[in-house]
Order: sequence, then structure tokens, then C-alpha cells
Amino acid sequence: MKSRDFVHLHLHSQYSLLDGAIQINKMMDKLKKFGSSAVAVTDHGTMYGVVDFYKKAIANNIKPIIGCEVYVAPDDRKNRNYEKGEDKNYHLILLAKNNKGLKNLQYLVSLAQLEGFYYKPRIDKELLAKYSEGLIGLSACLAGEIPRYVIRGDLKEAVKSAKEYEDILSKGNFYLELQENGIPEQRIVNRELISIGKNHDIPIVATNDCHYLEKGDHVAHQILMCIQMQTTISNRDKLEFHSDQLYVKSPEEMWEAFSEIPEACLNTLKIAEECNVTIDLGKLHLPHYKVPKGYTVESYFEHLARTGLHRRLARIPADEHKKYIDRLNFELKVIIEKNYAGYYLIVWDFINYSKENGIPVGPGRGSGAGSLVAYALGITDIDPIKFNLLFERFLNPERKSMPDFDIDFCKNRRDEVIKYVIDKYGNDRVAQIVTFGQLLARGVIRDVGRVLEIPLKTVDKVAKMIPEAPGMTLEKALKDDPDLEKNIKQIEKGEELLTNARKLEGLLRQTGMHAAGIVISDKPLIEYVPLCKGQNDEVLTQYEKNTLEEIGLVKFDFLGLKNLTVIDDTVKLIRRRYNNNFDINSIPLNDKKTYELLSNGETTGVFQLESAGMKNLLKKLRPNKFEDIIALVALYRPGPIGSGMLDDFVKRKHGEQKVTYFLPELEPILQDTYGIIVYQEQVMQIAQVIAGYSLGSADLLRRAMGKKKPEEMQKHKEIFLYGSEELKIEGAKKRGFDLKIAEEIFNLMEKFAEYGFNKSHSAAYALISYQTAYLKAHYPVEYMSQLLSSELDKGEKVVVFIEECKRMGIKVLPPTINKSSKDFIIDENSIRFGLGAIKNVGFSAIESIVAAREDGEFKSIYDFCSRVDLRTVNKRVVESLIKTGVFDEFGKKRKVLLNVLDAAIEEGQRKQKNREIGITTVEELLGISDTEEYYPDLDEFQEHDILKMEKELLGFYLTNHPLSSYSNILSTLTIGSNELELMEEEKDVVVGGIIKNIKTHLARTGEKMAFVTLEDLEGSFDIVVFASLYKEYIQILEEDKIIIVKGRYSSNGENRSVVANEILEPNEAMEKMITSITILINLTGFTEDRVLKLKNIIDNYKGESTVKFALEQAGQFKALLKVNSDLKVKPCLALFSQLDSLLGENRYEIDLEY
Repeated sequence: MKSRDFVHLHLHSQYSLLDGAIQINKMMDKLKKFGSSAVAVTDHGTMYGVVDFYKKAIANNIKPIIGCEVYVAPDDRKNRNYEKGEDKNYHLILLAKNNKGLKNLQYLVSLAQLEGFYYKPRIDKELLAKYSEGLIGLSACLAGEIPRYVIRGDLKEAVKSAKEYEDILSKGNFYLELQENGIPEQRIVNRELISIGKNHDIPIVATNDCHYLEKGDHVAHQILMCIQMQTTISNRDKLEFHSDQLYVKSPEEMWEAFSEIPEACLNTLKIAEECNVTIDLGKLHLPHYKVPKGYTVESYFEHLARTGLHRRLARIPADEHKKYIDRLNFELKVIIEKNYAGYYLIVWDFINYSKENGIPVGPGRGSGAGSLVAYALGITDIDPIKFNLLFERFLNPERKSMPDFDIDFCKNRRDEVIKYVIDKYGNDRVAQIVTFGQLLARGVIRDVGRVLEIPLKTVDKVAKMIPEAPGMTLEKALKDDPDLEKNIKQIEKGEELLTNARKLEGLLRQTGMHAAGIVISDKPLIEYVPLCKGQNDEVLTQYEKNTLEEIGLVKFDFLGLKNLTVIDDTVKLIRRRYNNNFDINSIPLNDKKTYELLSNGETTGVFQLESAGMKNLLKKLRPNKFEDIIALVALYRPGPIGSGMLDDFVKRKHGEQKVTYFLPELEPILQDTYGIIVYQEQVMQIAQVIAGYSLGSADLLRRAMGKKKPEEMQKHKEIFLYGSEELKIEGAKKRGFDLKIAEEIFNLMEKFAEYGFNKSHSAAYALISYQTAYLKAHYPVEYMSQLLSSELDKGEKVVVFIEECKRMGIKVLPPTINKSSKDFIIDENSIRFGLGAIKNVGFSAIESIVAAREDGEFKSIYDFCSRVDLRTVNKRVVESLIKTGVFDEFGKKRKVLLNVLDAAIEEGQRKQKNREIGITTVEELLGISDTEEYYPDLDEFQEHDILKMEKELLGFYLTNHPLSSYSNILSTLTIGSNELELMEEEKDVVVGGIIKNIKTHLARTGEKMAFVTLEDLEGSFDIVVFASLYKEYIQILEEDKIIIVKGRYSSNGENRSVVANEILEPNEAMEKMITSITILINLTGFTEDRVLKLKNIIDNYKGESTVKFALEQAGQFKALLKVNSDLKVKPCLALFSQLDSLLGENRYEIDLEY
């Protein structure tokens, strides 16, 4: 080390969330310029960034010193009782001298989180003493225990505390920490610490408590702290001991600051010399799977695999058995050689537990479905040989990487599987995984703007100027839009906003929990990784998933998939209703009725196939084999759609485009996809056939193609064409293929590798898609009832599925107090609405209702209130039930029931109280009500009020629809949302409906535009109202308003919308669009009185639309009557309503002009 070197031993990276503003990469660049030999990172109370820091330091030839600024409880770490203003924790810097120290630091930091958390994660001195070996301690900043005593003037306690820490950590391992940061209190503390050090032979050391990289980052750091404290910059004085000196200073600056006490700087070098930690990366720590007596892990694994395959082969023709056995032997050899037998057994075990306990498990997910051993063990349920899935795509024999099974479980019972794993391996060896959220481009603008007290609307406007694209950064947005910086700087404080947002962008903002990941270890996890707690007290690793893999811990993904629950519940319902043993895994994959449903695009509620774009694609493709569904799942993504692959696929299937294979050898690989490379596995197989790659080396080629590095691709092309002795690849030339054609094929592979999808995943998910389509086609009522029940808490989904039931001819009956359950249930061949889908009606309330109903049906609102538990079925619950018509069967108006509710509840409470104390009336013993039920004579609510209540509480209109009275006009003037799906791009259309939702948005110009969700009687769609039009029609655009829109149809994959040109209210639209009305008059019974009434109607609605008359004599003739050309009317809803009353419904014909 250089004599004038200096090592920072107290430094906070971005892993000190919303406090440290130092990004590790940038810090390393700065330290290299200084020529620094070592550095410590000491984040607050956590070790989130240890491995990230360690790797980057080693890569930059700088010694990493692993540390943490821990919080020490003043007494017992488990104490939670403190007086106001009393210290709850003190800061202390701990540095790991060696690997024992690292392990002890992990224990301290973990136990602080798991046992000592009170505002902060806290250790205590007892714990520190237990895990002190291999650690160096520094007395920390002004929040340390010794500095706190000094500031209070209690020097006796300061000395006592210093000696105590020295005793705990042992002589020479505790240092008094000096800082030069411009804070007045720090100067006092420094003076006393130097004195204590001299008088008691305790060494001193200089640090700078670095929180940001450069001096100019001081304000940005203050803003970061304000984000953390949820305050504004004007309150910055509340930031304790803040300074503009907490940056990463150069060695020269530090030596100058401590020129009078050089040993303080020299001791940083001494400490750095003493700290030598290595982190073992790459060594695997698989949990040990306990096998039955007489077996090894490998022999038991092989036994299960061969037994499982034997069971699977019972359904496979005998002449195919050999290829299955050969494939199994190959996979077993690779798995056992790579020491992954235990991994397979662990996965098999928890899947086997799930299946034995009736917990639905998916057929597979990801590349794992390519393993025949997984199929034999029952880990997956899709035959990899039948569907040409590759083992090497999952576990490459030529690449060092862990296999990684992602498993889908029933969403409702996933936690049971996790509990099983915890019970089996021990709760100290199983944990969930932390995730980190960042300050990203839009978010950092909003956060910084809030702190700078810029008006919310202005900040929102700026944030929306930044595109929402994945991976978007401020730098990229500014580069892509030259006017963006100018527009931001024009607003008040705009320059300050942008400057600080750029400095803070990318820093970590908060932690979360990985949605699916579980880590299982061979030893207590605390031996390998620091731990913390999640929001609901779950134990989490402090390292994220990639870091866990780097240190050799294995992640298992336990995903929750609702569709598996729906399938399982539907199968159980089918078995109950039809008393059969229906098996979803035995359904034929060539079912005609299922493919008809798919080809008609009737896939609402069908897994992966229910979007508008997918429905259109299904109608075009008309799938008739399972391979078509596999391809659809793979192709329906932005890349293939944008490339034109989808269109080519459809045309080739229907013979509208020639299918070509380049070479006959490629036909077996590409025939299922009509000559198009759709899957990653096809890329691998082509490399194998044309250039002689093993499938393992072909997988490496596929990965390289995905990275798109030109130099690397040129090397691979040479190998593909001419081979490689070193890699044992023959090459296309040696295998006798024309080099020009081989090069074309390579270029094609490279192009399609960009869009290629994992076939194993597509096949597994296509199976779930097919199963849900099959159930919908063959058991529609059962399937739709379970589908609706799975979405009880999602009103919008319930609306969509109820509309689908109507289309399918399935009646959805209204909720009723004596028949409805929590879920949607089958009532004969209809579906009865579930109480669980009503807002404000919780599941515990429903349980109480159903339990009370077991003693007999409810006879009245009074009877209901006297029998249910009114603590859970409270007034708000009953009001919601009344408003949605649940009590309509009592024959009382909803308004009346709401009026008497208080009285019914009061009476119910009286009766329940009497029962509790043992008072029973004679009437009750005889089963007769002793209550005189009072119901006032009130008019019912207006229909629009009833509809509004239903919409509010159910998410849709139950008894009627506000558009019902407009249905004839809408069907005449507009096209429905179902027709919209079939429209051509950029076609002019007229649509209409009720406004469901309005979202305003600031356009690039800074002006407001709107996205309006319009609902008609068939469904909903979006209307885009650009800024110029929004100004003109702002008064019309209100929720629940009915409008007619003239515009242009546009579709972007799943999103269909109409770009508005004109927005009209219904009467205004009729007046503008209807040029003439032909009134149909049936001469039979058309009296003079009715002629006069018709004349009065026409006279009352004078306007500009021509009126004509067509005379009819039933079964004889129809004649057009010539009338005065001045006879004109103003079309409107009232006119047509009166014509309907006089002549009968729809006794007129309309001519339109758009």
C-alpha cells in the first residue's frame, strides 16, 4: 500500500436504501483514479449489496472490506418499551477481518432483523459478544453510543462505553472513529475521542461517513433523504447532523483533514491489511434429500425414473418404447454426472406431495418440460418425445448451469406446498427472496418533484413526457426527444428537478418479495446469506435471486396459477353432477368441438387465448391440431407479430403461401410450423442436422444468436459452415451441403433466433389452454360457474364473463338470500350469482349467512337480522345486499327495506341478546315471529338510481342496462363492439355507448387529451380523444353519459380503439345522421283517431329529416305514399318512443348519411 494511501472504512452504497447515494460501479471508477488499494462498504443495518460490492471490487483490483453499520440497542434487543425521547439504538461500524468474521457479521445482521427490529434492526451487546470473533469495530458517527455520551457531556459513560466495546471485541479490534465533516458537534466529539484514546490506549481511525460520491451531490442526497422521510426540501433542517462533506474524498483530502493526527489515516491502512475475506462463488449448496434405506440418492432417483417411465409407457405403442428408454438413459447419465439427482428428487418430492394431497399442479412451465426424466417422475405432464421437446434446452451437458424447474400450483393452495417444504427441510433452511425496486425515470421525476414542492400537476405533466418503454432512462428520453430538456427547464424549478433526478435515477428505492422464488439450503441459511423479514413477517434472504445463484444456493419457483384452480374445481363439479370419473389428463387432443370453439374465436375465459387480438388470430388460423395451439402461444408476441411471421404462418397453413424448407433434411424439423422457424429448439435441431452440432453445442449457438454480437456471430458462422476440430463440429461443408444454401440457412436461423420461443414452455401452456377450451366446449355451465367464482374480487372480469354467459345462452340468475352462496353456483342449468362478488360483503359475513340459513330459509328482513351474526353481517353488508336485490324475493321494495333496516337490526340485536341470556318467548318456541314487522308505503327508487347502485356494488348493471332504451337507435346508427373486432384497420366507423371511464393524459404539447372507455351492450373498447378535440367536447365527456362517436378504427395487437373525429349526444347524432324516416302504416285497424295522433306527433317534432309513409295490408301489398316534401321531423329518442307507442315497436325505416 502507498504511504499516502487512505482507505474509506465507513461508506454507504445505494443498498442503504434512500440514504446511501453511491452506486458501486461509479465508486470503483473514482477509487481507481485515486489509486486506492481497498475500500469498505458499511450499509445501514443490512448486507444487501455485499456480493455485488465484492465482485466489482475484485474486478477492479481493489480489496473489498465487508462491513455494516449496525444498530445497537441500549439494553435488550427485544425490548420495545421506551420513554419518549429515549435512545432506542446506537450506531456501530463492524468490519469482517476474515471469513469467520463475515459469518459472524451475517449472524448479527440477520438476528437484528429477525429478533431485534424496533424502528431499526438492532443487536445488543450480549449478541455482539457472542459473535465478536473476527470482527473490528469503529465507534461510528454522531449517532454512535460514545459520541452520544460526549455530546451530552457525560464523559464518564463515554469512557465506560468505549472500554465495554473494547472488551467485547478484544484489544486492538476496536477503534474510536474521527470524522471531519464541518458539523460543530463533531469537533467536540473528535477532541474527546482523541483524549479517551490516549488515556485508555484505544486506537483512533479517520473515516468520512460517505453517503454520496461527489461534493456536488450534496443537495441530491438531501432530496433522497426527504424521499425517505416523506418530507419536502423546505424541511431539510429536520435532517439530523447533515453536512456537505459526506462524499468520497481523495486520500489527499483525508490526509490534509487529519494532518495533525496522521495515525488516524495510517490506521485505515492497518485495518485494511488485517481484513481479508473471500466469498466462495459457484460452489453448490443443495439440500440433502433423505432417501429410503438401501438406496443412494442416485440409485433412488434412477429407480423412481425407471418406474415412472414404465407407468407412462403403458399408454405408448410398444414399437416406440426403445426411443423412450434410450432417451431416459441419456438424461439419467447427464443428470447423475452433473450431481443433479438430488435436485430432481427435491422437486419430485414436493410435487408428489401436492398431487397426493389434491393440490393442482401445472403440466410444466419453461424448458423443464423438455426433460423425459421429469415426465417419468411426474414433475411434468407433457410428453417431450411426442412433441419434439429437447432435454438440452433445459440442461445442457456442455454448459455449467443449474437446472431450474418453474412449477405452477393452484393459487389458493400454493402456501400449503411452501409449508410442506419448510416442515421437511426446517424453517432455518427455507426462505423467500428479496427484490429491489429502483428510482426509475418517471418515478424519480415524481419523487424529486414532490420534494422540491413543484405542483403535482406540473410534475405529472413532466413525468408523462417520458416514454413508458421498458428500460427507459432519463438520458435515453432526453436523447430521443431533443425538445424534452428544454420543455422541462421551462417550468419553475425545472432545471433543479432534472439535475437531481439524473443524479438519483437508478438508486434503489425499496425492497419487496419475489413473487415465486423459494430458496432451500443444505445448512441453516444464515451460514450463507444474511436474512431479513418481509412485510408479513416472512423470512427473506437479503440477497436477490441472481446473487443467491452465484453463492451456490438453489432457487425453486413456486408460482400460483388461478387457471389450475378453475380446471380442478370444474373437474370436481363434473364428477359430482354426473357421477363419473372424468379425468382432464385423458381428454383427446383432437376433439372436434374444442377446435370449433377455438376456430370461432369463442375463447373468453380460455387460458392464454382470450385477448381480442388472439381471438382474431384464431378465426384466421382455424386451428385443427394441438401443434397449432403450441405455435400460437409462441407466436403471439410483439416480435413475431411485427416481423410478419404470424401472417405467413396463417397463409401457409391455408395454402395461400408456398411452404418451403430450403432442404429436404429440414422438413421433419419445420413441417409442424409450415417451414417457419418458430421455436428455439428448431434452431438447435437445424444446427445439428446441417452442421453436425451436438444439441448441447447447438444450445450454446442459440444463446449466442440471442445476444446479437457481430464479432461473435462471425465466429459461429465460420464454425457452422466449416466446422471446428476443437469443438468436434463437422460443419456444413464437410457434411456435403452447398455452402451458399448453408449460409442462407444460418442467416435465417440468426434472424429467427431473435423471435424464437421456448417450445417446451409453449407446449405446456398450450395444454392448459386446450384443457380450458375443452371444458368450455363440453361442460359450459360447469366451467363458466367456476371461472366466475375464481374472479369474485375482480368486478371487471365478472362483467366480461357474465356477458360471455349471455352469448353462450347460459342464464345468470340474480343473487338471492335463500339460494346464493359465496361462489357462483349452478341452479339447474343456469348460474346463480355469488354473494362474494358483491362489494362490501366479506367472506366471513357470507359464512355467517350460510350457517344461519341451515336452520331454514329467511322469511323477511326482520327474520334475517334476528338470525345472522350482526357483528360480521353489519349494517353496511345488509345495505349492499338490499341495494343489489338480494332480498327482492321477500316482495318488498328496496327503498322500503333500506328504510326499515335500522329497526330490523335493533330488533335482531334484542332477540340475540335475549337468547344469549336464556330468554325465549312462547312464539319463538312455536316457530312464530313475535315481531310486528313494519313496512312503510314508499315509492321504489327510480330505475336509474337502482342501476347506479347495482353498478357501484357489482361492477355492472344487473336488472337492466342504461342503454336498453337506446338499443334500437344504437343498432341503427352504430356498429357494436363485437363487430369492431372484425373491422379493417384505419376504417371510418360510428360507435356508441355509455362512458365507463375517462383517463386524461398530457400530450407532448402539454395539452390535455383523453382515453375514454366506452361500453355498449356487447362489451367495451377505448376511444382516443386528442387534445384539439378534447377542448371542444370536454363538457360532453362525463362518466355514465351516453355518446355517439364518429372516428377511425385502430388496433394494436390486443388494444382496439377508435380515434375520435366527432363526439355527439344521441339526439344530436340522430338529428345529424338521419336524413329520412319511412313510417310503416298497417291499414288494418288504422283509424282516423290514430291518423290524428300520428299527425300531432309529427307536428310536435318539426325538423330537417324527410318523412315518408309506406302503407301495408297484411299479406297483400306494401305501397309508398307520396306526401308533401315539406313534411319533415327532428329525429330524437322521444319521437321514436311515441311512434313505438302508437304503431308498435320499430314500425319505421331510417336512411342515414354519415
